[in-house]
Amino acid sequence: MIFNISSSKTLVALAVASSVMLAGCSATANTTSSQQSALPATKVAAVVNTPANVGSQNITLEQAMADPDWMGNKPENAYWAADSSTIIYAQKQQGSTLRDVYSQPVTSQTAQQVALNKLHTVGSSKTVYSKNKMLAAYTFKGNVFVKNLKTGELKQITATSASESKPQFLNNGDLVYRQGNVFFKVDLKTGLTTELANLKLADEPKGLQEPSSYIAKEQHKLIEFVALQQKNKQDKQTRNKQINEQNSSIANTSYYLGDGNTVKEVQLSPNGDALIVVVQKQQSWRGEGDIMPNYITNDATIEPKKARRRVADAKEQTSELVYINLADKTQKTLSFDTLPGFDEDVLAKVKKENYARDGKTYKSEKTPRGINLIMDWGFEQSPIVWNDDGSQVAIMLEAWDNKDRWIATVDFESNKLVSQHRLHDDAWIAYAFNNFGWLHNSNTLYYLSEESGYSQLYKKPLNGKATALTQGKFEVSNLTLTSDNSAIYYKANVEHPGLYEIYRVDPQTGNNEQVTDLNGMTDYTLSPDESKLLLNHSTIMKPTELYVADAKANTTAKQLTHTVSDEFLAKKLTAPKIVAVPSSHTDQPIYAKVYYPSDYVEGETGKTRKAVIFNHGAGYLQNSHMGFSVYFREFMFHSLLADEGYIVMDMDYRASKGYGRDWRTAIYRQMGTPETQDLADGVKWMAQNANVDTKAVGTYGGSYGGFMTFMALFTAPELFQSGAALRPVTDWAHYNTGYTANILNHPDVDPIAYERSSPIYYAEGLNKRLLINAPMIDDNVFFQDSVRLVQRLIELKKQNFETAIFPVEPHGFVQPSSWLDEYRRIHKLFKETL
Repeated sequence: MIFNISSSKTLVALAVASSVMLAGCSATANTTSSQQSALPATKVAAVVNTPANVGSQNITLEQAMADPDWMGNKPENAYWAADSSTIIYAQKQQGSTLRDVYSQPVTSQTAQQVALNKLHTVGSSKTVYSKNKMLAAYTFKGNVFVKNLKTGELKQITATSASESKPQFLNNGDLVYRQGNVFFKVDLKTGLTTELANLKLADEPKGLQEPSSYIAKEQHKLIEFVALQQKNKQDKQTRNKQINEQNSSIANTSYYLGDGNTVKEVQLSPNGDALIVVVQKQQSWRGEGDIMPNYITNDATIEPKKARRRVADAKEQTSELVYINLADKTQKTLSFDTLPGFDEDVLAKVKKENYARDGKTYKSEKTPRGINLIMDWGFEQSPIVWNDDGSQVAIMLEAWDNKDRWIATVDFESNKLVSQHRLHDDAWIAYAFNNFGWLHNSNTLYYLSEESGYSQLYKKPLNGKATALTQGKFEVSNLTLTSDNSAIYYKANVEHPGLYEIYRVDPQTGNNEQVTDLNGMTDYTLSPDESKLLLNHSTIMKPTELYVADAKANTTAKQLTHTVSDEFLAKKLTAPKIVAVPSSHTDQPIYAKVYYPSDYVEGETGKTRKAVIFNHGAGYLQNSHMGFSVYFREFMFHSLLADEGYIVMDMDYRASKGYGRDWRTAIYRQMGTPETQDLADGVKWMAQNANVDTKAVGTYGGSYGGFMTFMALFTAPELFQSGAALRPVTDWAHYNTGYTANILNHPDVDPIAYERSSPIYYAEGLNKRLLINAPMIDDNVFFQDSVRLVQRLIELKKQNFETAIFPVEPHGFVQPSSWLDEYRRIHKLFKETL
């Protein structure tokens, strides 16, 4: 069924740019089972109603950049205890990097610290449950524990110096755990531990070899002693094989996966009778020359820290998919050649363009593509999922070239993969929105797909067609299926791109219901008994706290934690307004936060304003949402700038998360171009709607935001008067493979995309003031990026740039003194140039 929203939100006309304000937040979700109806057409809300400015104490730069302990330490890594009535979470100690663990009943406002000698008793966020929900299993510090949920009895299953992991209950009640690549099964009634499978990264031993060369054969003919020794060895080998085959007390569980390989993933069937194993040729994550000198060490020497290899050095990899039948001790490789498009030349057009530039002609040919397990940055599940009775398994795969994602099952009789779903994108498959699984006790899959342009939820029987369970211009994520198949819970931004609530859909009827209505950023965890939700919720002006609510439609949430400090609540901070900036290049607006000075009057004349645009990092990240920003220091800095009379804008330019596939892929093969166009629209909007002088606008940002600062100053030098680039990317060929190759392909295939997208190729365009802030032990964006660009600017005889280095800082700064120094420089730059 298609999601249909009936909303009581009212649209109130504003004078500014004929925009509208979204007031109130009490939407309810309704569906019909007899006919499908699309989401109602709504005007884009140009300004979202946000909280008023708070506090009375002005924020200082020193306070904003201080150790964030003063703000209060939020709950971290919260999860349900097995009793479904207690929450466990960690909290950072004041003045220390150590975390303490707390236990809090959902009926209480008081938490109790868990003693160090009791940490093994409180379970884990990865606790698993037996089929009858009577037992829970988890690991603590590499050992396995099982808790009886009826009696409360806790048993320690292992106590070793090895590291056990991934406990799993089988359908018969036995427990399985892993120790490296060895699987052990425990009969919880008798305590007997049995080795199920030992995956060996070696070639299978050949056993005793018969003589093969002429002289060896003659030696065995002529020398009786040699022949006797050979016979004795052969007899012993034969006897050992007979014992292993005929004596059930002996573990005969070795499976050989090839020398030089590594296990990327393995999943045991719920019956304990089969394994799906994914292996790859072992490959170092770095080359010998991939080092990063650390100049500030405890012994005053220079430490050559190891660094990852660059995308320019990456080589195509493919995986081997192995099915191991533990019952008959056989193993078979599953070929990828049954997947549709497995040998397509999907980059033919790109290769043709690059060849033509070099005066060559490209001839397209079919050839098997590299195929591996899907890589999802936020995955909390395996890309291999068995159904409940172990009769089927689903595997999510992706192509090395990033253009295809497959969900495949296995035809065990024919020993081949069966494609259930192929998602193709001419740009790239998202590194999110890949959740999938099986409906319980069935052969029906459910999964997320961007095929409509937005991440939506689908179901598909093995031999049937897929059905959309949600539909609309919003993004669905974070799926949780209930044990009785009555609901799949999910997170989505249905009402507004920046407002995330929890919903649920009945996978049988397609009826959708809104669960929460908290107005902000909300994440959830369903309790083990499926009666309650643990909510992580924040708003624009207030950091994350924990809430609990009944797992039902239109639920009411109760706040559990109150960790935000009174000192932070007392600070005078500017509440940004979320506006929809019209785009000159797309039908969709560009959502942005705008911080207005306290003395700003709508429609003011005679007084022009100076402005700053902040560029968020990560590329694929959303910051103009209604939750508390990960950029909390920048949030306070922007409040400070607003106090000084600046208009501050924080844009979710194209490539940002939350706005659908086409918004994400707009930067394909042209990073920096659509985003700079969006920044130009932002400057135009501020001139028309906030009285900003276009000759008094600066920009700054870190990581991807630093890259964008470069691209704006180098390729559109008239747009900003100054810019600060923090921990910036200057040449994408030097960045990592997982992120970059999605967007720009690989440099050996598509050098045009790298040259088109890398600031170092446009450095001659700089004619305004530029500040480069570069951490020296950055293992994400290397210090070398800044060094190479500085040398380029020197050779171009540029005089209007300066560089600040931070010797002890990684990509994400740690020391408050470094944060303060960095932002003092940014503040000074804007004061001097705007």
